[in-house]
Amino acid sequence: MSEFSIDDLKRILRKAAGEDETTSLDGDILDLSFQDLGYDSLARMEAVSLTEREYGISLSEEEMDAITTPGEFMAFVNGRISAAA
Repeated sequence: MSEFSIDDLKRILRKAAGEDETTSLDGDILDLSFQDLGYDSLARMEAVSLTEREYGISLSEEEMDAITTPGEFMAFVNGRISAAA
């Protein structure tokens, strides 16, 4: 399975929030909080759901609650992908 890249992350975040591809997630977003990016708990849950379906991994609600930034999310997903390989 391939790595979960920053482009994958941005695509899923846009889809989860129901935003079109013109929404700016440009720049260094990895260390910003989901809240600062305007992602509420429902948008985060949708991002998790989309990621689980696309990458065949699972993330518990407790694990997701501990993840506060896109960078943490990307590292967590890549860890799960590596563990599954």
